[in-house]
Amino acid sequence: MSLNQDPDFHEKIREGLDKIRPYLQADGGDITLLDVTDDMVVRVKLLGACGTCPMSVQTLKAGVEFTLKRMMPEIKEVVNVPDGESFE
Repeated sequence: MSLNQDPDFHEKIREGLDKIRPYLQADGGDITLLDVTDDMVVRVKLLGACGTCPMSVQTLKAGVEFTLKRMMPEIKEVVNVPDGESFE
């Protein structure tokens, strides 16, 4: 089983997102994990105010990606899947 399919790895990502979630929720937003690609790109969905905020790219890269990569260096990137875009 590859790392991106390992349930423990996904759980560790969820734990990382749970550390960030209170800051997002304080501004009326949230985040959910969609999947992890074979090339270790974590695909998330920014919700609520975070989905439409002009600073969402900064939040995603400097907050979410930085935190997850610090916890799991195997992660190459974290990307947001916008509304209407398939994540399959």
